[in-house]
Amino acid sequence: MTDVTISDLPLREDLRGRTPYGAPQLDVAVRLNTNENSFPVPEDVAVAIVQALAGQVRDLNRYPDRDFTVLREKLAAYLGHGLTPEHIWAANGSNEVLSQIVQAFGGPGRSAIGFTPSYSMHPIITTGTSTTWIEARRDDDFRIDRDDAVRIVREKRPDVVFLCSPNNPTGTALELDVVRDAYESTDGIVVVDEAYAEFARAGTPSALTLLPGRPRLLVSRTMSKAFALAGARLGYLAADPAVIDALRLVRLPYHLSALTQAAACAALDHADELLDGVEALKDQRDRIVRELTELGLRAVPSDSNFVFFGGLHDSEATWQALLDRDVLVRDVGIPGYLRVSAGTEAETTSFLQALAAVLHSASTQ
Repeated sequence: MTDVTISDLPLREDLRGRTPYGAPQLDVAVRLNTNENSFPVPEDVAVAIVQALAGQVRDLNRYPDRDFTVLREKLAAYLGHGLTPEHIWAANGSNEVLSQIVQAFGGPGRSAIGFTPSYSMHPIITTGTSTTWIEARRDDDFRIDRDDAVRIVREKRPDVVFLCSPNNPTGTALELDVVRDAYESTDGIVVVDEAYAEFARAGTPSALTLLPGRPRLLVSRTMSKAFALAGARLGYLAADPAVIDALRLVRLPYHLSALTQAAACAALDHADELLDGVEALKDQRDRIVRELTELGLRAVPSDSNFVFFGGLHDSEATWQALLDRDVLVRDVGIPGYLRVSAGTEAETTSFLQALAAVLHSASTQ
């Protein structure tokens, strides 16, 4: 067989030269680079999930419930805010949900806008559907200025607006006035990505409160983070029922397997127990902010399960020095900054001790 490279294939021209999404998956003692929940699924919840899966196995010769009816009922009940199953959609991770949104409302001749630095998958998903990506910038505090957002949305007239609250990689939450004004400034779809919403500090509002009367507003969530189910791949959104009808036009047949539905339903039945770990992670997140500040670094106040921190002379060298000490964090490509996920108390201690050692070593050279 003749060896070929991707450049030898009849690939779409707009995909040539691009690189896929990827975060290092390395075998290290302390892995704090992908914002996973460091607490494993509790034993009794794991047993409940296994039992739910076992109940589906003998019927795997049949296609699953195409409209995942029971799962939508449970997600609506979990979110509250007067939502019904008709307001809920789900897919294999929030990335598939976002992809379906752009498939339905983007495409050739259409555009989507995001405010960077932000989630790196938004432009990848956008350009993958031949939708034009428009990049707007956040201010020096990594926030979105409301007036700037209104101006650029009116000027660029995107078909899809991506907003994140809390934002990845900065951890900053979004004021609802920004969402309201962005919505009023466009005839397009406005997506508020709330993947980390359960980790927000007390008093931080959710865009779910803005859904009534705004049929073009979509709020996406995930079970990967707070629910510690990253391996199960279940993302979802809340929106007007008309939006759900639109997403049905682009979803693949039976896109959510019976096993995925069963696992997610069992987890939602134990939501309170699974979310117990959220408070512990928030404590460690706040500890990281506090102790990094004491080390003389800039730790951006966070409403997520991670901390974005700067003030590093050489962030790439710091990343490597931490890895040499068996601690893996995320280099998001912003000079002088790194991102670290909040872990268990022991993981957080290992990170903080390793970083202090790296900084001390650099200062004595």
